[in-house]
Amino acid sequence: MKTLKSTIVLAIMILLAPMHSNAQDMYYVHQDVVKPSKVVEYEGTLQEIMALAKKHNLQGTRFITLVSNNSNYSYVMPLANMAALDEPSFPAKLAEKAGKDVVKNLFDRLDKCYDIEMNYTLILDRDLTYMPNGFTQTPAGENYRNNHLFHIKPGNRTVVKEKMKAVKDLFESKGSKLYYRVYKSGFGTPNEYYMVAVAAKDITDMELKGKANAALLGDALQEALNELYFSSLRYEKLEGNIRPDISYSPN
Repeated sequence: MKTLKSTIVLAIMILLAPMHSNAQDMYYVHQDVVKPSKVVEYEGTLQEIMALAKKHNLQGTRFITLVSNNSNYSYVMPLANMAALDEPSFPAKLAEKAGKDVVKNLFDRLDKCYDIEMNYTLILDRDLTYMPNGFTQTPAGENYRNNHLFHIKPGNRTVVKEKMKAVKDLFESKGSKLYYRVYKSGFGTPNEYYMVAVAAKDITDMELKGKANAALLGDALQEALNELYFSSLRYEKLEGNIRPDISYSPN
């Protein structure tokens, strides 16, 4: 988590408390690809860091953590603008409260648990997001996530957006109860994509929501999704869970 040290941890698909009413909201994402053999050590160190931050009630910092089923740890932080990256980092603030040597030791231990890290921004697209009862990235009691990535060729972005809008229009016309948020890749991603984040209580709840939605929308759903799939460069699905125990928000 070297960037966690230099900018502050983050990473999704996904996922904070209700944000401002801008048409688009930006998030800075940091992602650690943790070695499977180091997951226990990594999480143990994270718990120590979280306990220290809570003990000192560290202000001016908040992030949520999404852990995928392939041991990728993603940290997501709201970003007012790119200039905000120049503000003091989470580790720097923590070091001021808890001591430089203590904090350096903790993050040195963390760094040994992974060889790959990624840093990028995502932009929430409220026009494509479907949440008719009010927007939130963290629906109460629904920490399980399915994130659907539709990768885009630069010359085809307009068509893909139209197909995304057609899916939302279908959901709206039928009053679907399967809600989702849509994020657009930003600075630092290897390629362009839309990410559709769907929340549920667990994998069983997600399956039940999907079946109910398919029954409600019928053949029109598959037709709309096929149009989106065939317009995209490629598609991938990521599964994971929001982890409140290794997320942070000051009191």
